[in-house]
Amino acid sequence: MMLSATTRARWSEAGLAYALILPSLVFLAAFTYWPIIRSVYFSFHDVVLGKPDIFFLGWENYERLWNDSLFWKVLGNTAFYTLLTIPLSIGTALLLAVALDSKLRGMAIYRSAFFYPVMIPSVAAGMVWVFLYAPGYGPINDMLAALGLPRLEWLYNSRWALPAIILMSIWKYSGYFMLILLAALQLVPSDLYEAARLDGVSAWQRLIHITIPLISPTLYFVVVIGLLHSYQIFDYVYVMTQGGPADSTNVLTFYIYQNGFQYQDIGYASAIANTLLVFVLGLIGIVAATLGRRVHYLGR
Repeated sequence: MMLSATTRARWSEAGLAYALILPSLVFLAAFTYWPIIRSVYFSFHDVVLGKPDIFFLGWENYERLWNDSLFWKVLGNTAFYTLLTIPLSIGTALLLAVALDSKLRGMAIYRSAFFYPVMIPSVAAGMVWVFLYAPGYGPINDMLAALGLPRLEWLYNSRWALPAIILMSIWKYSGYFMLILLAALQLVPSDLYEAARLDGVSAWQRLIHITIPLISPTLYFVVVIGLLHSYQIFDYVYVMTQGGPADSTNVLTFYIYQNGFQYQDIGYASAIANTLLVFVLGLIGIVAATLGRRVHYLGR
């Protein structure tokens, strides 16, 4: 059976498309899907780092996880970090984007300044904030002392260590979210703002009733990205606190690292990693079922 010229052209185009995406698919399978499969397999076994012997345990690692009080504390720390970091980062980014969405002279400099923290490597940023939080000579404590407030041992106090990391995370990620939201603001028709001004609508009402609905798809994207970022936090904890004091800053990714590479219990670390994956997918599903339905797409 002879294929028509149109069919052959379509097959040729499809073959070219698959050939172009094949390298990416190979890397995705090798470094994403295969590790997930291996992690699920290891979670049902007793696997010790560096030892070839593997013993089947069934659900024992997950039962151990359920009864692990430290795991629940770590999960609570991670949830607390997420619940504070995402709304504060996105709220700050939205206000910055609205303020910088103007044609005033020198705006490019301000935009670059607010985006600059994003370009600083995470380890370097963590070391900078360790200096800023230093109890004896840190600028933040000097500022508190100048205001007549007591100096705090930010990273050495179980009450303040996690809020200190949250503050640094907001500083680090707000510029990234700001850039995305600023790009979305460029697409909002200026005629809508002009008409609202003529009708006497305040700036706050314009933000609530015009800006946010029209950039809601971007806000939805930013929330999902922020959620993924918040559950991947590791480097700041590793550099600044090592999970201390008294596990007050221990988060799920660092707890996985502890069990997998410090305690060399790969099976238990895999069980934690799989639980984290299911937990994050569930949260994204909740976000999609709630915020996703409120997204307003232009032209629909």
